[in-house]
Formats: sequence, C-alpha cells, structure tokens
Amino acid sequence: MIKLTIDQDLREKLCNLQQRLEICDEFGRVLGYFMPAVDPSMYEGVDAPASEEELRRIEKEDGRPLQEILRDLEQNG
Repeated sequence: MIKLTIDQDLREKLCNLQQRLEICDEFGRVLGYFMPAVDPSMYEGVDAPASEEELRRIEKEDGRPLQEILRDLEQNG
C-alpha cells in the first residue's frame, strides 16, 4: 500500500467525513475513493440486534448453495 501525507488544508476538508468520498480530477474522471477511518467509540454501548445464543444457533444452521438461491430468484423474479 502507498502512503500519502496530506497538508493541513486537505486534512480539514476530510476530517468530518462519515461516509466514502469519491475523488475526481478536474475533468470529472474518478481517480479513487477515500474511506474515513472508523472511530470505535461510535459503537460503545451499542448492542447487537441478536443475542449471543441466537448468533450461535444461526452459525450452526446449514445454508443453501448460492446457485440454488440464484435459481429461485430467477424463477420468481
């Protein structure tokens, strides 16, 4: 991975981002995307929508093959 150090002006423009940013040149061509680092404190005190017991149960369940799911979607779509 290449590391890029930015100046203070650009840092101030990027510091409050909460979502992905598309970076374009002066002609509108997409050069890439910037994804801001996640602040773990955003998730403090947030509970998972499922209990640990439910997650363990789901983990043990057998799933369906992707091809089967796609076939069902094509037939019912």
